[in-house]
Amino acid sequence: MSTETTPRTTAAALLPLVGGPGNVTSVAHCMTRLRLGLRDRSLVREDALRALPAVLGVVEDDTYQIVLGPGTVARVAPELERLVTAPATPATPTTADDLRAKGEELKTARRRRNATPVKLALRRVANIFVPLIPALIGCGIIAGLNGLLVNLAWLPAITPALTAIASGFMALIAVFVGHNTAKEFGGTPILGGAVAAIVVYAGIAEVTAFGVTLSPGQGGVLGALAAALLATYVEKRVRGRVPDALDVLLTPTVTVLVAGLVTIYGLMYAAGEVSATIGTAADWLLVHTGAFAGLLLGGLFLPLVMLGLHQALIPIHTTLIEQQGYTVLLPLLAMAGAGQVGAALAVYVRLRHDRSLRTTIRSALPAGLLGVGEPLIYGVSLPLGRPFVTACAGGAAGGAFVGFFSMLGDKVGSTAIGPSGWALFPLLQGNHGPALTAAVYGGGLLTGYVVGFTATYFFGVPVCDSAVDEN
Repeated sequence: MSTETTPRTTAAALLPLVGGPGNVTSVAHCMTRLRLGLRDRSLVREDALRALPAVLGVVEDDTYQIVLGPGTVARVAPELERLVTAPATPATPTTADDLRAKGEELKTARRRRNATPVKLALRRVANIFVPLIPALIGCGIIAGLNGLLVNLAWLPAITPALTAIASGFMALIAVFVGHNTAKEFGGTPILGGAVAAIVVYAGIAEVTAFGVTLSPGQGGVLGALAAALLATYVEKRVRGRVPDALDVLLTPTVTVLVAGLVTIYGLMYAAGEVSATIGTAADWLLVHTGAFAGLLLGGLFLPLVMLGLHQALIPIHTTLIEQQGYTVLLPLLAMAGAGQVGAALAVYVRLRHDRSLRTTIRSALPAGLLGVGEPLIYGVSLPLGRPFVTACAGGAAGGAFVGFFSMLGDKVGSTAIGPSGWALFPLLQGNHGPALTAAVYGGGLLTGYVVGFTATYFFGVPVCDSAVDEN
Protein backbone atom coordinates (compact mmCIF):
# COMPACT_ATOMS: atom_id res chain seq x y z
CA MET A 1 0.00 0.00 0.00
CA SER A 2 1.24 3.47 -0.85
CA THR A 3 -0.22 5.14 2.23
CA GLU A 4 0.33 4.29 5.86
CA THR A 5 -2.21 1.89 7.33
CA THR A 6 -3.78 3.35 10.47
CA PRO A 7 -6.83 2.30 12.50
CA ARG A 8 -8.81 5.07 10.78
CA THR A 9 -7.80 4.02 7.26
CA THR A 10 -8.51 0.37 8.11
CA ALA A 11 -11.98 1.30 9.39
CA ALA A 12 -12.60 3.41 6.30
CA ALA A 13 -11.57 0.49 4.08
CA LEU A 14 -13.79 -1.97 5.98
CA LEU A 15 -16.99 0.08 6.05
CA PRO A 16 -17.93 0.06 2.33
CA LEU A 17 -17.12 -3.64 2.11
CA VAL A 18 -19.73 -4.50 4.76
CA GLY A 19 -22.47 -2.48 3.05
CA GLY A 20 -21.74 1.02 4.33
CA PRO A 21 -22.87 2.78 7.51
CA GLY A 22 -26.53 2.21 6.79
CA ASN A 23 -26.02 -1.56 6.86
CA VAL A 24 -24.26 -1.63 10.27
CA THR A 25 -26.56 -1.84 13.29
CA SER A 26 -23.94 -2.45 15.99
CA VAL A 27 -20.16 -2.41 16.48
CA ALA A 28 -18.42 -4.38 19.24
CA HIS A 29 -15.19 -6.29 19.67
CA CYS A 30 -13.56 -9.01 21.76
CA MET A 31 -9.87 -9.92 22.02
CA THR A 32 -9.34 -10.56 18.31
CA ARG A 33 -12.61 -10.05 16.42
CA LEU A 34 -14.62 -7.06 15.27
CA ARG A 35 -18.27 -8.06 15.78
CA LEU A 36 -20.76 -6.29 13.52
CA GLY A 37 -24.53 -6.40 13.47
CA LEU A 38 -25.61 -6.16 9.83
CA ARG A 39 -29.03 -5.51 8.33
CA ASP A 40 -28.33 -7.34 5.08
CA ARG A 41 -25.39 -9.75 4.86
CA SER A 42 -25.80 -10.07 1.11
CA LEU A 43 -24.30 -6.56 0.82
CA VAL A 44 -20.97 -7.79 2.23
CA ARG A 45 -18.18 -8.07 -0.38
CA GLU A 46 -16.44 -10.91 1.41
CA ASP A 47 -13.70 -11.62 -1.14
CA ALA A 48 -12.59 -7.99 -1.11
CA LEU A 49 -12.88 -7.96 2.69
CA ARG A 50 -10.60 -10.98 3.07
CA ALA A 51 -8.11 -9.39 0.70
CA LEU A 52 -7.52 -6.40 2.99
CA PRO A 53 -4.05 -6.68 4.63
CA ALA A 54 -5.47 -6.02 8.10
CA VAL A 55 -8.09 -8.80 7.88
CA LEU A 56 -6.94 -12.18 9.18
CA GLY A 57 -10.22 -14.01 8.63
CA VAL A 58 -14.03 -13.81 8.66
CA VAL A 59 -16.49 -15.76 10.83
CA GLU A 60 -20.28 -15.76 10.45
CA ASP A 61 -22.31 -16.22 13.64
CA ASP A 62 -25.12 -14.27 15.25
CA THR A 63 -22.87 -11.30 14.46
CA TYR A 64 -20.59 -10.86 11.45
CA GLN A 65 -17.07 -11.27 12.85
CA ILE A 66 -13.92 -9.90 11.20
CA VAL A 67 -10.67 -11.21 12.70
CA LEU A 68 -8.16 -8.37 13.02
CA GLY A 69 -5.98 -9.70 15.85
CA PRO A 70 -5.28 -8.45 19.38
CA GLY A 71 -4.50 -4.77 19.75
CA THR A 72 -5.53 -3.92 16.20
CA VAL A 73 -9.20 -4.69 16.82
CA ALA A 74 -9.30 -2.48 19.93
CA ARG A 75 -8.02 0.48 17.87
CA VAL A 76 -10.12 -0.10 14.75
CA ALA A 77 -13.49 -0.69 16.52
CA PRO A 78 -13.93 2.87 17.88
CA GLU A 79 -12.86 4.36 14.55
CA LEU A 80 -15.43 2.23 12.72
CA GLU A 81 -18.12 3.11 15.25
CA ARG A 82 -17.29 6.79 14.74
CA LEU A 83 -17.72 6.41 10.99
CA VAL A 84 -20.98 4.50 11.38
CA THR A 85 -22.54 7.09 13.70
CA ALA A 86 -21.25 10.14 11.81
CA PRO A 87 -24.02 12.30 10.32
CA ALA A 88 -24.75 11.22 6.77
CA THR A 89 -25.97 13.24 3.84
CA PRO A 90 -29.69 12.71 3.36
CA ALA A 91 -30.50 10.04 0.81
CA THR A 92 -33.71 9.37 -0.98
CA PRO A 93 -35.23 6.25 0.56
CA THR A 94 -35.97 3.37 -1.76
CA THR A 95 -38.76 0.94 -1.11
CA ALA A 96 -36.66 -2.01 -2.26
CA ASP A 97 -33.89 -1.16 0.20
CA ASP A 98 -36.39 -0.73 3.02
CA LEU A 99 -38.00 -4.07 2.27
CA ARG A 100 -34.64 -5.81 2.05
CA ALA A 101 -33.55 -4.32 5.36
CA LYS A 102 -36.82 -5.38 6.96
CA GLY A 103 -36.39 -8.90 5.59
CA GLU A 104 -32.91 -9.12 7.04
CA GLU A 105 -34.23 -7.98 10.41
CA LEU A 106 -36.87 -10.70 10.31
CA LYS A 107 -34.25 -13.31 9.40
CA THR A 108 -32.06 -12.11 12.27
CA ALA A 109 -35.01 -12.38 14.65
CA ARG A 110 -35.74 -15.89 13.43
CA ARG A 111 -32.08 -16.86 13.86
CA ARG A 112 -32.22 -15.62 17.41
CA ARG A 113 -35.38 -17.61 18.11
CA ASN A 114 -33.71 -20.74 16.77
CA ALA A 115 -30.57 -20.25 18.83
CA THR A 116 -30.21 -22.93 21.49
CA PRO A 117 -30.55 -21.86 25.13
CA VAL A 118 -27.09 -23.25 25.91
CA LYS A 119 -25.38 -21.16 23.23
CA LEU A 120 -27.30 -18.06 24.21
CA ALA A 121 -26.33 -18.57 27.85
CA LEU A 122 -22.67 -19.04 26.92
CA ARG A 123 -22.69 -15.89 24.81
CA ARG A 124 -24.01 -14.00 27.80
CA VAL A 125 -21.28 -15.46 29.99
CA ALA A 126 -18.74 -14.29 27.42
CA ASN A 127 -20.29 -10.81 27.36
CA ILE A 128 -19.79 -10.61 31.12
CA PHE A 129 -16.20 -11.83 31.30
CA VAL A 130 -14.57 -10.94 27.96
CA PRO A 131 -14.48 -7.18 28.75
CA LEU A 132 -12.40 -8.05 31.84
CA ILE A 133 -9.66 -9.82 29.86
CA PRO A 134 -7.49 -6.75 29.09
CA ALA A 135 -7.22 -5.96 32.81
CA LEU A 136 -6.49 -9.61 33.60
CA ILE A 137 -3.70 -9.65 31.03
CA GLY A 138 -2.15 -6.37 32.14
CA CYS A 139 -2.28 -7.21 35.83
CA GLY A 140 -1.11 -10.77 35.13
CA ILE A 141 2.00 -9.63 33.30
CA ILE A 142 2.81 -7.12 36.07
CA ALA A 143 2.32 -9.90 38.66
CA GLY A 144 4.73 -12.15 36.75
CA LEU A 145 7.33 -9.38 36.49
CA ASN A 146 6.94 -8.61 40.17
CA GLY A 147 7.38 -12.28 41.09
CA LEU A 148 10.59 -12.41 39.09
CA LEU A 149 11.91 -9.29 40.84
CA VAL A 150 11.04 -10.75 44.25
CA ASN A 151 12.75 -14.07 43.47
CA LEU A 152 15.89 -12.26 42.30
CA ALA A 153 15.76 -9.81 45.23
CA TRP A 154 15.92 -6.91 42.79
CA LEU A 155 14.38 -3.46 43.37
CA PRO A 156 12.89 -4.27 46.81
CA ALA A 157 11.65 -0.70 47.14
CA ILE A 158 9.35 -0.98 44.14
CA THR A 159 7.99 -4.53 44.46
CA PRO A 160 5.31 -3.59 47.07
CA ALA A 161 3.98 -0.98 44.63
CA LEU A 162 3.91 -3.54 41.82
CA THR A 163 2.09 -5.95 44.12
CA ALA A 164 -0.58 -3.35 44.75
CA ILE A 165 -0.93 -2.56 41.05
CA ALA A 166 -1.17 -6.23 40.07
CA SER A 167 -3.50 -7.25 42.91
CA GLY A 168 -5.92 -4.32 43.06
CA PHE A 169 -8.06 -5.45 40.15
CA MET A 170 -8.26 -9.05 41.32
CA ALA A 171 -9.27 -7.88 44.81
CA LEU A 172 -12.28 -6.10 43.30
CA ILE A 173 -13.02 -8.28 40.29
CA ALA A 174 -16.32 -9.33 41.86
CA VAL A 175 -17.57 -5.74 41.56
CA PHE A 176 -16.81 -5.65 37.82
CA VAL A 177 -18.47 -9.03 37.31
CA GLY A 178 -21.56 -7.79 39.13
CA HIS A 179 -21.65 -4.60 37.06
CA ASN A 180 -21.34 -6.48 33.74
CA THR A 181 -23.87 -9.12 34.79
CA ALA A 182 -26.57 -6.58 35.58
CA LYS A 183 -25.82 -4.74 32.34
CA GLU A 184 -26.05 -7.95 30.30
CA PHE A 185 -29.35 -9.06 31.83
CA GLY A 186 -31.11 -5.72 31.65
CA GLY A 187 -30.62 -4.42 35.19
CA THR A 188 -28.96 -1.27 36.45
CA PRO A 189 -25.20 -1.98 36.25
CA ILE A 190 -24.27 0.03 39.33
CA LEU A 191 -26.79 -1.89 41.47
CA GLY A 192 -25.32 -5.18 40.27
CA GLY A 193 -21.87 -3.90 41.23
CA ALA A 194 -23.12 -2.66 44.60
CA VAL A 195 -24.56 -6.04 45.59
CA ALA A 196 -21.52 -7.92 44.27
CA ALA A 197 -19.27 -5.63 46.33
CA ILE A 198 -20.64 -7.31 49.44
CA VAL A 199 -18.70 -10.44 48.47
CA VAL A 200 -15.32 -8.67 48.77
CA TYR A 201 -16.14 -6.22 51.57
CA ALA A 202 -13.66 -6.68 54.43
CA GLY A 203 -16.36 -6.18 57.08
CA ILE A 204 -18.15 -9.34 55.96
CA ALA A 205 -15.74 -11.19 58.25
CA GLU A 206 -17.82 -9.95 61.21
CA VAL A 207 -20.98 -11.65 59.89
CA THR A 208 -21.98 -15.16 60.98
CA ALA A 209 -24.43 -17.01 58.78
CA PHE A 210 -25.88 -20.31 60.01
CA GLY A 211 -23.05 -20.73 62.48
CA VAL A 212 -20.33 -20.09 59.88
CA THR A 213 -18.24 -16.92 59.87
CA LEU A 214 -18.00 -15.55 56.36
CA SER A 215 -14.72 -14.37 54.83
CA PRO A 216 -14.10 -11.61 52.28
CA GLY A 217 -14.07 -13.00 48.77
CA GLN A 218 -15.97 -16.16 49.73
CA GLY A 219 -17.75 -17.34 46.60
CA GLY A 220 -15.57 -15.18 44.35
CA VAL A 221 -16.75 -14.35 40.86
CA LEU A 222 -19.43 -17.04 40.97
CA GLY A 223 -20.94 -15.48 44.07
CA ALA A 224 -20.79 -12.05 42.44
CA LEU A 225 -22.45 -13.42 39.30
CA ALA A 226 -25.27 -14.99 41.31
CA ALA A 227 -25.71 -11.89 43.48
CA ALA A 228 -26.00 -9.59 40.44
CA LEU A 229 -28.44 -11.92 38.71
CA LEU A 230 -30.62 -11.89 41.81
CA ALA A 231 -30.34 -8.10 42.07
CA THR A 232 -31.47 -7.74 38.45
CA TYR A 233 -34.45 -10.00 39.07
CA VAL A 234 -35.46 -8.11 42.22
CA GLU A 235 -35.03 -4.74 40.53
CA LYS A 236 -37.31 -5.67 37.64
CA ARG A 237 -39.96 -7.06 39.97
CA VAL A 238 -39.93 -4.00 42.23
CA ARG A 239 -39.84 -1.46 39.41
CA GLY A 240 -42.99 -2.94 37.90
CA ARG A 241 -44.90 -2.54 41.16
CA VAL A 242 -43.96 0.79 42.76
CA PRO A 243 -45.41 4.19 41.77
CA ASP A 244 -43.22 6.23 39.43
CA ALA A 245 -42.86 8.96 42.04
CA LEU A 246 -41.29 6.51 44.51
CA ASP A 247 -39.27 4.48 42.03
CA VAL A 248 -36.03 6.42 42.51
CA LEU A 249 -36.16 5.78 46.28
CA LEU A 250 -37.73 2.35 46.68
CA THR A 251 -36.35 0.36 43.74
CA PRO A 252 -32.60 0.70 44.50
CA THR A 253 -33.17 0.39 48.25
CA VAL A 254 -35.23 -2.79 48.06
CA THR A 255 -32.96 -4.24 45.37
CA VAL A 256 -29.76 -3.80 47.37
CA LEU A 257 -31.38 -4.84 50.66
CA VAL A 258 -33.11 -8.01 49.47
CA ALA A 259 -30.35 -9.19 47.13
CA GLY A 260 -27.71 -8.24 49.72
CA LEU A 261 -29.32 -10.27 52.51
CA VAL A 262 -29.78 -13.32 50.28
CA THR A 263 -26.16 -12.98 49.15
CA ILE A 264 -24.88 -12.89 52.72
CA TYR A 265 -27.13 -15.60 54.11
CA GLY A 266 -27.03 -18.03 51.22
CA LEU A 267 -25.26 -17.24 47.97
CA MET A 268 -21.80 -16.56 49.39
CA TYR A 269 -21.70 -19.89 51.20
CA ALA A 270 -23.12 -21.86 48.26
CA ALA A 271 -20.86 -20.18 45.69
CA GLY A 272 -17.88 -20.67 48.00
CA GLU A 273 -18.52 -24.41 48.06
CA VAL A 274 -18.81 -24.52 44.26
CA SER A 275 -15.60 -22.50 43.82
CA ALA A 276 -13.71 -24.74 46.23
CA THR A 277 -14.96 -27.80 44.36
CA ILE A 278 -13.73 -26.38 41.04
CA GLY A 279 -10.25 -25.79 42.48
CA THR A 280 -10.12 -29.21 44.11
CA ALA A 281 -11.36 -30.96 40.96
CA ALA A 282 -8.79 -29.20 38.75
CA ASP A 283 -5.95 -30.15 41.08
CA TRP A 284 -7.16 -33.75 41.37
CA LEU A 285 -7.49 -34.16 37.60
CA LEU A 286 -3.97 -32.94 36.93
CA VAL A 287 -2.36 -34.88 39.76
CA HIS A 288 -4.07 -38.20 39.04
CA THR A 289 -5.01 -38.06 35.33
CA GLY A 290 -2.80 -35.23 34.05
CA ALA A 291 -1.69 -36.81 30.78
CA PHE A 292 -5.19 -38.05 29.92
CA ALA A 293 -6.85 -34.79 30.97
CA GLY A 294 -4.32 -32.84 28.90
CA LEU A 295 -4.91 -35.10 25.91
CA LEU A 296 -8.68 -34.52 26.07
CA LEU A 297 -8.49 -30.78 26.70
CA GLY A 298 -5.82 -30.14 24.08
CA GLY A 299 -7.52 -32.36 21.52
CA LEU A 300 -11.07 -31.08 21.96
CA PHE A 301 -10.43 -27.37 22.32
CA LEU A 302 -10.57 -26.51 18.60
CA PRO A 303 -14.00 -28.19 18.20
CA LEU A 304 -15.16 -26.39 21.36
CA VAL A 305 -14.11 -23.09 19.80
CA MET A 306 -15.96 -23.97 16.61
CA LEU A 307 -19.15 -24.62 18.60
CA GLY A 308 -18.70 -21.63 20.89
CA LEU A 309 -18.69 -23.91 23.94
CA HIS A 310 -15.23 -22.76 25.07
CA GLN A 311 -16.93 -19.73 26.61
CA ALA A 312 -18.18 -21.97 29.42
CA LEU A 313 -14.58 -22.22 30.64
CA ILE A 314 -14.14 -18.48 31.22
CA PRO A 315 -15.69 -18.42 34.72
CA ILE A 316 -13.68 -21.53 35.63
CA HIS A 317 -10.42 -19.88 34.54
CA THR A 318 -11.32 -16.74 36.48
CA THR A 319 -12.20 -18.73 39.59
CA LEU A 320 -8.89 -20.62 39.50
CA ILE A 321 -6.92 -17.37 39.04
CA GLU A 322 -8.80 -15.85 41.97
CA GLN A 323 -8.16 -18.90 44.18
CA GLN A 324 -4.67 -20.03 43.21
CA GLY A 325 -3.18 -17.08 41.37
CA TYR A 326 -3.20 -18.91 38.02
CA THR A 327 -5.31 -21.25 35.92
CA VAL A 328 -3.78 -24.65 35.20
CA LEU A 329 -6.26 -25.32 32.39
CA LEU A 330 -5.24 -22.60 29.94
CA PRO A 331 -1.74 -23.97 29.12
CA LEU A 332 -3.33 -27.33 28.28
CA LEU A 333 -5.91 -25.70 26.02
CA ALA A 334 -3.23 -23.56 24.37
CA MET A 335 -1.71 -26.72 22.90
CA ALA A 336 -4.58 -26.80 20.38
CA GLY A 337 -3.03 -23.75 18.75
CA ALA A 338 0.32 -25.53 18.54
CA GLY A 339 -1.28 -28.46 16.72
CA GLN A 340 -2.92 -25.97 14.37
CA VAL A 341 0.44 -24.34 13.54
CA GLY A 342 2.07 -27.72 12.90
CA ALA A 343 -0.78 -28.76 10.62
CA ALA A 344 -0.57 -25.51 8.64
CA LEU A 345 3.19 -25.96 8.15
CA ALA A 346 2.64 -29.48 6.81
CA VAL A 347 0.03 -28.22 4.34
CA TYR A 348 2.48 -25.52 3.27
CA VAL A 349 5.17 -28.13 2.58
CA ARG A 350 2.94 -30.69 0.85
CA LEU A 351 1.02 -28.31 -1.43
CA ARG A 352 4.03 -26.49 -2.83
CA HIS A 353 2.33 -25.27 -6.01
CA ASP A 354 -0.85 -23.94 -4.41
CA ARG A 355 0.32 -20.34 -4.27
CA SER A 356 -2.94 -18.92 -2.95
CA LEU A 357 -3.07 -21.32 -0.02
CA ARG A 358 0.62 -20.86 0.79
CA THR A 359 0.14 -17.08 0.79
CA THR A 360 -2.73 -17.48 3.26
CA ILE A 361 -0.56 -19.66 5.51
CA ARG A 362 2.37 -17.23 5.40
CA SER A 363 0.17 -14.32 6.38
CA ALA A 364 -1.69 -16.22 9.12
CA LEU A 365 1.23 -18.11 10.65
CA PRO A 366 2.67 -15.25 12.77
CA ALA A 367 -0.75 -14.73 14.36
CA GLY A 368 -1.04 -18.50 14.91
CA LEU A 369 2.30 -18.62 16.72
CA LEU A 370 1.01 -15.90 19.04
CA GLY A 371 -2.14 -17.85 19.78
CA VAL A 372 -4.60 -16.23 17.35
CA GLY A 373 -5.85 -19.35 15.60
CA GLU A 374 -8.89 -18.16 13.64
CA PRO A 375 -7.02 -17.26 10.43
CA LEU A 376 -5.47 -20.73 10.20
CA ILE A 377 -8.69 -22.47 11.23
CA TYR A 378 -11.00 -20.70 8.78
CA GLY A 379 -8.47 -20.11 6.04
CA VAL A 380 -6.63 -23.44 5.99
CA SER A 381 -7.49 -26.44 8.15
CA LEU A 382 -11.28 -26.31 8.32
CA PRO A 383 -11.87 -25.80 4.57
CA LEU A 384 -9.49 -28.70 3.82
CA GLY A 385 -11.16 -30.96 6.38
CA ARG A 386 -8.52 -33.52 7.33
CA PRO A 387 -5.93 -30.98 8.59
CA PHE A 388 -8.46 -29.84 11.17
CA VAL A 389 -8.55 -33.38 12.61
CA THR A 390 -4.78 -33.79 12.53
CA ALA A 391 -4.39 -30.35 14.15
CA CYS A 392 -6.55 -31.68 17.00
CA ALA A 393 -4.18 -34.65 17.26
CA GLY A 394 -1.25 -32.26 17.65
CA GLY A 395 -3.13 -30.35 20.35
CA ALA A 396 -3.89 -33.59 22.15
CA ALA A 397 -0.21 -34.60 22.14
CA GLY A 398 0.93 -31.22 23.45
CA GLY A 399 -1.74 -31.29 26.16
CA ALA A 400 -0.71 -34.78 27.20
CA PHE A 401 2.92 -33.61 27.47
CA VAL A 402 2.07 -30.72 29.81
CA GLY A 403 -0.41 -32.87 31.74
CA PHE A 404 2.21 -35.59 32.26
CA PHE A 405 4.48 -33.12 34.05
CA SER A 406 1.54 -32.07 36.20
CA MET A 407 1.30 -35.69 37.34
CA LEU A 408 4.97 -35.43 38.32
CA GLY A 409 4.18 -32.38 40.45
CA ASP A 410 5.30 -29.65 38.05
CA LYS A 411 2.29 -27.37 37.63
CA VAL A 412 2.09 -24.98 34.69
CA GLY A 413 -0.46 -22.19 34.91
CA SER A 414 -1.34 -18.78 33.49
CA THR A 415 -1.97 -15.68 35.57
CA ALA A 416 -4.50 -14.39 33.00
CA ILE A 417 -6.77 -15.62 30.24
CA GLY A 418 -6.75 -14.52 26.61
CA PRO A 419 -3.28 -15.04 25.12
CA SER A 420 -1.86 -18.41 24.17
CA GLY A 421 1.00 -19.67 21.98
CA TRP A 422 4.22 -17.74 22.45
CA ALA A 423 2.24 -14.80 23.88
CA LEU A 424 1.51 -16.87 26.98
CA PHE A 425 5.14 -17.04 28.13
CA PRO A 426 5.06 -13.71 30.05
CA LEU A 427 1.96 -14.91 31.93
CA LEU A 428 3.25 -18.34 32.94
CA GLN A 429 3.44 -19.29 36.60
CA GLY A 430 4.00 -22.62 38.31
CA ASN A 431 5.05 -24.18 41.57
CA HIS A 432 8.71 -24.88 40.70
CA GLY A 433 10.11 -21.62 39.36
CA PRO A 434 9.81 -19.74 36.06
CA ALA A 435 12.57 -21.62 34.19
CA LEU A 436 11.04 -25.08 34.68
CA THR A 437 7.53 -23.76 34.05
CA ALA A 438 8.59 -22.18 30.76
CA ALA A 439 10.50 -25.32 29.78
CA VAL A 440 7.48 -27.57 30.30
CA TYR A 441 5.19 -25.22 28.43
CA GLY A 442 7.73 -24.83 25.62
CA GLY A 443 8.09 -28.61 25.43
CA GLY A 444 4.32 -28.90 25.07
CA LEU A 445 4.29 -26.38 22.22
CA LEU A 446 7.13 -28.21 20.46
CA THR A 447 5.28 -31.52 20.86
CA GLY A 448 2.13 -29.99 19.42
CA TYR A 449 4.04 -28.55 16.46
CA VAL A 450 5.80 -31.84 15.67
CA VAL A 451 2.77 -34.14 16.05
CA GLY A 452 0.47 -31.71 14.20
CA PHE A 453 3.00 -31.46 11.36
CA THR A 454 3.69 -35.20 11.17
CA ALA A 455 0.04 -36.27 11.36
CA THR A 456 -0.95 -33.76 8.71
CA TYR A 457 2.00 -34.49 6.42
CA PHE A 458 1.23 -38.21 6.27
CA PHE A 459 -2.54 -38.34 6.86
CA GLY A 460 -4.00 -34.83 6.67
CA VAL A 461 -3.55 -33.85 3.02
CA PRO A 462 -6.10 -35.48 0.69
CA VAL A 463 -4.44 -37.89 -1.75
CA CYS A 464 -5.86 -36.15 -4.83
CA ASP A 465 -4.53 -32.75 -3.76
CA SER A 466 -1.12 -34.20 -2.99
CA ALA A 467 -0.99 -36.03 -6.32
CA VAL A 468 -1.92 -32.87 -8.22
CA ASP A 469 0.78 -30.98 -6.34
CA GLU A 470 3.48 -33.49 -7.20
CA ASN A 471 2.68 -33.53 -10.95
